[in-house]
Amino acid sequence: MRKLALLTFVTLDGVMQAPGHPEEDTSDGFSHGGWSVQYWDEVMEQVMREAMTEPYDLLLGRGTYETFAAHWPQADDPVARKLNSATKFVATSASDNLEWENSQKLSGDIAEEVAKLKTQGSRLLQVHGSWKLIQTLLSAELIDEIRLWTFPVVVGPGKRLFGEGTVPTDFKLEKTDSTTNGVTMSFYSRTAT
Repeated sequence: MRKLALLTFVTLDGVMQAPGHPEEDTSDGFSHGGWSVQYWDEVMEQVMREAMTEPYDLLLGRGTYETFAAHWPQADDPVARKLNSATKFVATSASDNLEWENSQKLSGDIAEEVAKLKTQGSRLLQVHGSWKLIQTLLSAELIDEIRLWTFPVVVGPGKRLFGEGTVPTDFKLEKTDSTTNGVTMSFYSRTAT
């Protein structure tokens, strides 16, 4: 059975909304997007070294998929090459086609579909962004690992990694590191229940 890992950027106060740029996700009036930008170079170097070296497939919510699909196919760097070549499983109820190469729809009962997907193949499933999908995965207890980059900023209101409906679960710290500009990386694995 393959593992499912969240690869998530959060602020010190737990917000994961719109790390990359101001217009990334302005839902609910969020106006602090782009909070990770000043730390980006060192963090992406660490992400590539620590989290994107093993073969993986992506599991994305529709909003994150659209954000990624608008950017990564036109980029040409190591991160882009990894993301573009990965199989992308997209949780969506939309009927239109997914145009980014290697993309497949997941619809219906997403928790059930992801549970099935975990039994197929051996490549790690990585979830990037995808707040609503993460809440579904947390409540269905489908997450095996959390790969968390915590940025030394506080933004106040916004979508938090652990929202309402999160099931109490124990995780074990497997690895930790930090960048010289203060971002901490922590890998947690779910403990056996």
